[in-house]
Amino acid sequence: MVSVVEFRIDRRSGVATYLQIVQQVQQALRLGTLVEGDRLPTAAQVAATTKVNPNTTLKAYRELEREGLVEPRPGLGTFVSRTLARPQSAADTQLREELRAWMTRARTAGLTREDTQAVLNSVVQDTYPESD
Repeated sequence: MVSVVEFRIDRRSGVATYLQIVQQVQQALRLGTLVEGDRLPTAAQVAATTKVNPNTTLKAYRELEREGLVEPRPGLGTFVSRTLARPQSAADTQLREELRAWMTRARTAGLTREDTQAVLNSVVQDTYPESD
């Protein structure tokens, strides 16, 4: 099955483009948007939609392969080989709704996407200081 992942590249983020692709695939795997057996878009398809050099996408896919998350199948494409999703629990659903309500309040208060991301990143770093 062809995946429905759509890459969004933020050229102002300071994060290498290939890493943005890796991170977006990892996020889709955690959220269950991508599941085992899904085919990732081809490098040419990613290039057409994001204006990213196909070699950048191939570099991202090689990194994902190194992590054991995808596998290339010559002539067929690159396929998800492992998920990162946890079984969804009631706690996850409640937390997601609380976060959605907080995000709505932040937007209503005038915070931009970048402002909100900065606040979230700061809180995550404070909560999980042992992570990069």
